[in-house]
Amino acid sequence: MAFNETFYNFSANSLQGKQILMKSYVSHVILVVNTASECGFTPQFAGLQKLYEKYKNQRFVILGFPCNQFGGQEPGSADDIELNCKLNYGVEFPMFDKIQVNGKKAHPIYQWLKKEKKGLLGGRIPWNFTKFLIDRNGNVVGRYGPNTTPVKLESQIEKLLAKQVELPI
Repeated sequence: MAFNETFYNFSANSLQGKQILMKSYVSHVILVVNTASECGFTPQFAGLQKLYEKYKNQRFVILGFPCNQFGGQEPGSADDIELNCKLNYGVEFPMFDKIQVNGKKAHPIYQWLKKEKKGLLGGRIPWNFTKFLIDRNGNVVGRYGPNTTPVKLESQIEKLLAKQVELPI
């Protein structure tokens, strides 16, 4: 891995199959969440959407990564996931293709996130709705378990939004 690797070095496919370069989120505060449509934590989509609506005009974005590795709680297709998120929770923030977050086939973004903030299980993601907070410079500054509701992250997000970008020109 490169010495100065940040979140901006990666890419992922949207639910519609389009490759999205994470560098398109330069200078944003980013919340990355592994999601599932049939999980006990699924109602967090509503809180995530509220955060997104409140701060999106200040360069805040939430990136949702559906994952079926925990109890088969994301069994649907990309169309099913998109429909569920929009109809049931009004989700407007970017959602990506279903990925794996643990194991040999873990998406490179999640390999990097877990390396940057190991968590209690030595790096493994414990369940759906684990959250990573990334500052305006593309660095992971926080990792939060599924029990951490979106509203509990609001003060940390506000602090990061108030900081200036320090990326070299």
